[in-house]
Formats: sequence, structure tokens, C-alpha cells
Amino acid sequence: MLNPSIIWVKSLKTDKMSTKKILILGGNGKTGRKVNQQLLALGYTTSIGSRKGSPVFDWEDEGTWSAVLEGIDKVYLTFQPDLAIPRALETIRKITDLAIKKGIQKIVLLSGRGEEEAQRCEQIVMNTAINWTIVRCDWFNQNFSESFLLEPILVGHIALPRAETLIPFVDTDDIAEIVVASLTSNQHKHKLYELTGPRLLTFAQAIQEIAKETERTLVFEGVSIDAYIEMMKEYQLPEDYIWLVTYLFTHVLDGKNSNTTNDIEKVLGRKAKDFTQYVKETAATGIWNPEK
Repeated sequence: MLNPSIIWVKSLKTDKMSTKKILILGGNGKTGRKVNQQLLALGYTTSIGSRKGSPVFDWEDEGTWSAVLEGIDKVYLTFQPDLAIPRALETIRKITDLAIKKGIQKIVLLSGRGEEEAQRCEQIVMNTAINWTIVRCDWFNQNFSESFLLEPILVGHIALPRAETLIPFVDTDDIAEIVVASLTSNQHKHKLYELTGPRLLTFAQAIQEIAKETERTLVFEGVSIDAYIEMMKEYQLPEDYIWLVTYLFTHVLDGKNSNTTNDIEKVLGRKAKDFTQYVKETAATGIWNPEK
């Protein structure tokens, strides 16, 4: 009887040989860079699609799309800033059609949990791509360390709406592992995975965990959505950014996603990373204690 590990190694080698190159659109983002690192470690050839890449890729310039798709076999598709914005649907339709014309064999789409607009984009990929996997995610743990929540944490005062909403924060390490599995194994053909962390927390509870681990005093303040919009305007943030944040807090953090799934465990064979583990790992980097 063959050892299952031998079968896996053999299939992995076969897949590498048959895969030309994997394109990561958003390869410098929260999940994209981790996907790239893991693929390279497994011996795959990758290409990064970004404004700083070569060739350059820009979502707002269709003239840059064709070159990055040349010689590509599979694509990890992450759209910036979010699939919820009005122009996303047409953009995803165009890039998916072009990918098929270029002979792309597999598309893995990063999507948002609880976003109707994102689900319309998912349907385009499902109806067009030869082989697809949808990775639908809840709010990232890394929003506290790599995104808009980092600066308030450094200041020590975090004001947010939807203070009462329970959120199953999910870690980008887990997301990246599932994306890599989806890109490198045919077991995930035509699958939709809904990824969450293992438990629910409010923003206040999450901030409390960070405060405890970093031994800092962090003040969390729940505010109304209207007050939060006014705060963003006072900081002179771009109108598009204000619209997106307002949409997310109004339509996504309304409680309908206050539940967990076990898709991470089903795919990876282990529990999803808990928020506490994320906090311990991130605090150890010193990013929340820059004065030290």
C-alpha cells in the first residue's frame, strides 16, 4: 500500500511541472505577500501584480492588464480597495474575461463576507472561469496592526461605531494557507469557503486583549456611525474612503455575520488561529509599543 505522503509529494511535483506561473494581484497586500512567500517556499514560480511591479499592474488602467497575464496559468485575484465599491463589478467582469482569453486555468478570488456586491463579483468568476475557488472572509485580525486601526492603537484611543457587534476576526495566515491550497491542488475546484476565526469578539474586547498583552492603557469609545463619519471628514479623508468605511460599518457589521464557520479546519485539518494567539505574536514584534 502506498504511503499517502508519497502520493501527495508526487501530485505536488506533477502540479508544479504543469503550472507555468502563478500571478498574485495585490501581491504586496495583507494576504498576497503571504501567499507569495508560501508559493515560493513550495517551489512555484510567481509574479506580483502591483503598481510597483514589472510589468506594472494598475486596476484603474486597463492598458496594464494584458502584459501581467502573459504566460500565467493561475491567478490569485484580490481587488483594491474592496469588491463592495460600485466599479468593482464591471472591473471584475473585464479582468475575468481577459484572463480566460489569455488561457488562465484557475482563478482564486478573495471576497468579503456579508457583502452583496462582492457576491455579484463572485458569480462572475464562477460563471466565467474554467476552474475557480472563492475565499470569502470576515474582518482580518491584521486590521489592528497593518491597517486603519493601528494609528488609533498607537495613540491609545480607539473610537468606532458598531461597538456591540460580535465579529469572528480571521487571521491572514489562515487565509493565505487556504489560498495556496486552492492554487496548488485540484481538490478545491469550484469550492466556496467562508472563513472566520474560532470565536466572536466585539471591538472593545479585541482592544482589551491588545491592552493586556502590551501592558498599555487603551481606551475604547463606541460612537454612532454619523459621529464616525464626521470624524473622518475632520481628518480630511478621501470621499471614496469615507463611503467604503461607512458601507462596511453600516451593511457588513450589522450582526448578520455574528457567527463562525469551520471551513478553515475542514481545509487545513486544524483549528483557525485564535485572536489571542494573533495578539501574542503581533505584540512580540513591538509594533504596538514603538517607544520600546
